[in-house]
Amino acid sequence: MSLSTRISEDLKKAMREQNAVARDTLRMVVAELKNTRIEIQRDLSDADELAVLGRCVKTRRDSVEQYQEHGRPELAEKELAEIAVIEGYLPEQMSEDEARAAVQEAITESGATSMKDMGLVMKALMARHKGLIDGKLAQQLVKDLLGS
Repeated sequence: MSLSTRISEDLKKAMREQNAVARDTLRMVVAELKNTRIEIQRDLSDADELAVLGRCVKTRRDSVEQYQEHGRPELAEKELAEIAVIEGYLPEQMSEDEARAAVQEAITESGATSMKDMGLVMKALMARHKGLIDGKLAQQLVKDLLGS
């Protein structure tokens, strides 16, 4: 079953169970998938669908930070609940130790020696581990290992 089909089925289930958080979140995800399909003018591949879900999570994480900075914990909690729903459809993220090992491997492969080579490392890292490693974590680890 494709990811889109699974999300649609889960949306119907959330509507039947009157699970407002899941229902509203999945409606937004379905809309985002549809908008992306219209934008790129073709059906979405599995990788495209995962990229859309990743963007949805990233957007909500940014919102959580903003809400927490401005003293709106109730809105931050709502965004965190939506993140939990969306992450149920994403592959499991690497732990920090696994990510550190992957970053070290990418540094070695690319021959990076300084922060000037950060782009090369990130490109190699994200190509190999797309969707499995958080971009912000990867960026921080690259900075740490290359000695910012």
